[in-house]
Amino acid sequence: MDEENNRPQGRISRSFIFSILFVAAIVALIIYFIFSNMSTVKSIQFDEFATYLAQGKVNDVQLVQGETKITINGHYTKEDSTGKAIKTAFTTGIPEEMYNTELDWYIDINGDGVKETITKSVTQMIVDATKNNEPGSTSNFVITVKDPYEVTWFDRWGPTIILIAASTLLLLFLFSRMSSSVNSSNRQAMDFNRSRARRVNTSKIKFEDVAGADEEKAEMEELVYYLKEPKKYTKLGAKLPKGVLLVGPPGCGKTLLAKAVAGEAGVPFFSISGSDFVEMFVGVGAGRVRDMFRIAKENAPCLVFIDEIDAVGRQRGAGLGGGNDEREQTLNQLLVEMDGFNDNSGIIVIAATNRDDVLDPALLRAGRFDRKITVSLPDVKGREAIFKVHAKNKKVSPEVSFENLSKRTVGFSGADIENIMNEAAILAIRENREEITIRDIDEAIDRRFAGPAKKSRALTEQEKWRTAYHESGHAIVGLRYPHANKVQKITIIPRGNYGGWVLATPEKDKYNLTKGELIADIVLDMGGRSAEEIFCDDIDTGAYADIKNATARARAMVCEYGMSDLGPIQYERDTGSVFLGRDNTNTQKNFSADTATKIDAEIRKIIDFAHEEAQRVIKENREDVELLAKTLVEREQITAEEIEYLMEHRHLKEDEKPAVEAAQPEAEEAKVEPTDADNK
Repeated sequence: MDEENNRPQGRISRSFIFSILFVAAIVALIIYFIFSNMSTVKSIQFDEFATYLAQGKVNDVQLVQGETKITINGHYTKEDSTGKAIKTAFTTGIPEEMYNTELDWYIDINGDGVKETITKSVTQMIVDATKNNEPGSTSNFVITVKDPYEVTWFDRWGPTIILIAASTLLLLFLFSRMSSSVNSSNRQAMDFNRSRARRVNTSKIKFEDVAGADEEKAEMEELVYYLKEPKKYTKLGAKLPKGVLLVGPPGCGKTLLAKAVAGEAGVPFFSISGSDFVEMFVGVGAGRVRDMFRIAKENAPCLVFIDEIDAVGRQRGAGLGGGNDEREQTLNQLLVEMDGFNDNSGIIVIAATNRDDVLDPALLRAGRFDRKITVSLPDVKGREAIFKVHAKNKKVSPEVSFENLSKRTVGFSGADIENIMNEAAILAIRENREEITIRDIDEAIDRRFAGPAKKSRALTEQEKWRTAYHESGHAIVGLRYPHANKVQKITIIPRGNYGGWVLATPEKDKYNLTKGELIADIVLDMGGRSAEEIFCDDIDTGAYADIKNATARARAMVCEYGMSDLGPIQYERDTGSVFLGRDNTNTQKNFSADTATKIDAEIRKIIDFAHEEAQRVIKENREDVELLAKTLVEREQITAEEIEYLMEHRHLKEDEKPAVEAAQPEAEEAKVEPTDADNK
């Protein structure tokens, strides 16, 4: 397991304690020096001292004999401006010329500005002053025996002790860091084979949080009953399944289902990716597999979830340059471990992948992965339920119909719908709205299809009309041609590489397509090019993607689906990528050169037929195409409801006059040079 998940909570490392003590010692040293330099002793001149002495304001003195001079320390009392007596410590020095000499002192004794002459020896003067000041007098002058400025032991040794303590703590801190680094390196060397699986004791995901996968949930609910009441199944000789393989496209909820099983069963959930096993050193992956199953057995019953198992479970001995020894050893160990634990031991391995075709057959056999559950994309009811799940914690306008949204999002996965609702919330906040409206969700869907709108990409009037005719051609084919998909939206707002596009979806979810439906799709693809040929008298590169899609569909009909005059024969099949254990070519062709010529002829036949059908439909509905084009130039985009109203009333609800009266460009203006305005 991860070291972070197994580390005891609330434990403080020694290096952290040493660092705190070291910082505290440095701060104490700094504070000491700051306060030691903030001396309250006032340094005065000797004449000022003599004046205070003569006035009887000196309280006590001490003579300190130095090597070169004599210093006088003491206290004097002086009144401040408010008349309050303040006792102040002072220090002064005796001039060398006054040492034991008779001198005339010119001192302002009375403080009236008149200096009087005092002739005395300095020391004798102090002694006489001592005799003249009796105890209890105002000056209370005495020569003290005890030195009030005596240096204490802390003054002498305090800074040294603090420096030694700080240095010691610093050394301990450094040694602790070095020791922890060495120990960490040793642990990393020893823990290299430890499992990287992340443990979740109680998953918060429940089955109610998973929508659009009712059949899959029914299969997974049985695992919950196995984990909760294993004895109920063992009475009839039923064995707990060892492994469940979830297969499905990205974003359809495989990981969510695994978490929901753990949440419902209330058992520990170990999650790891297939790539976490593989390292550059041979044997590491196998060691991690062993350690993962060892810990799983200690915590049984539990779930072990391996995401993207195809990273480690691909077929052995396939691909260019032979197999990868490290990956193959990891796979071998996984096979052994899944056979190693006993039936009903309480461990269920759930693996997820979207490439089950590249997995090793030994991994898929019964006894390892006993069940294979295909998690498909949600149907229309599933998408509606998913919309409601992701709208629970959001403030959505009551006008939003999730049923209609589910019909417009055919082929969307649960992750796509979650992203759409999140983008819609962000767009609502950006527009300072109090709730998410259908406009925000509609814009989020468009962003998911083709990216944000290119507002800076301004189209000329001619480009707008060409794009409008192109998209109207697609739309009219979708509206008028049998078996065609229903048109949900038309727009000429540039998005990404698209100059405009038509959203056409099946009215109901389809899992198989008929030949007529495939032909209708190709006719729909050719509708844009046909409209340009009829209304613009020229063509451009905007139909590039349409032609590409139409050709791919026609080739699949001929070579894979057997829907041509060549009969039900599969001439080509997709073999996948060489790096996934497949052949050196992506498609395998099983036909001769003569057959290749016939295949090309059949593909051309289908494309030509679709092209002619598209032109026929557009010519028969010419007025409808022009009406849609004019409306698109004015509105830039229209939805399915607006299209239906427009076709019936020939104008939209808020129009004051019919859209057909809008100005139409002259024929010469409609003829523009080929552009890539609609790289659809």
